[in-house]
Amino acid sequence: MNKNWNRLDDKISRTFIFKDFNEALNFLNQVGDLAEKNNHHPDLQLFDYKKVKITLTTHSENKVTEKDWGLASEIDSLI
Repeated sequence: MNKNWNRLDDKISRTFIFKDFNEALNFLNQVGDLAEKNNHHPDLQLFDYKKVKITLTTHSENKVTEKDWGLASEIDSLI
């Protein structure tokens, strides 16, 4: 379990803060590429022009699984 990710019921989430919009958008695109590679798609939110919130769950199981923690770890490796 990664301490940087918050768990709430059947989901984990983390908010990342960047210096500007371009950096946040670049990160979002990298996360999108990882999601496609893993065939595991998180909910993504870009807000306040430089914050990205990512929420993960395994929809088919209605809970957090190793697949979520694995993708969370890959996402963390981007920063």
